[in-house]
Amino acid sequence: MNNPIEEVAIAILYQKNKFLMQLRDNFPHIVHPVCWGLFGGHLEPGETPETPLMRDVIEEINYELPSFSKFGMYGDEKIIPHVFQAPLLVGLDQLVLNKGWDMVLLRPEDIFQSSYYSVIAEEVRPLGITHQ
Repeated sequence: MNNPIEEVAIAILYQKNKFLMQLRDNFPHIVHPVCWGLFGGHLEPGETPETPLMRDVIEEINYELPSFSKFGMYGDEKIIPHVFQAPLLVGLDQLVLNKGWDMVLLRPEDIFQSSYYSVIAEEVRPLGITHQ
C-alpha cells in the first residue's frame, strides 16, 4: 500500500535580512522534532496552500500575515512543501509562541551554520534539513 504524499504550507517570515525560526516541539510524529524550522502546517483535503498558511501562522505565533507571495514548491516522494514569503512587521515581543519551544530571528550566516543556540532550551539545536 502506498502512503499518500503529504502537502504542507511553510512561511518564510523575514525582517531586515533576518528570518523567523521556531524551535519545534519534541513530538516523535512531527517532521524534524526539536530542530529549528519555519512556521506552517499541513493541508487538509480540498484546501489550497494559502488556507493553512494563514491559519497556522495565526495559530502558532498569533500573527496575521499582511501580505505574502509564493516562494516555491519543492518535494520528494513523502512531502510537498508549498513555500511562501511574507514580511514580519512586528517585533518578537508582539508575537505569542503557541507551538514550539523557542523562536528567534536568524541571519543567513546563522542558517548556513546548520545549528543555533536556544536560550530557552539552553543548548545548540540543529536546523531541520528542509528548512535550510
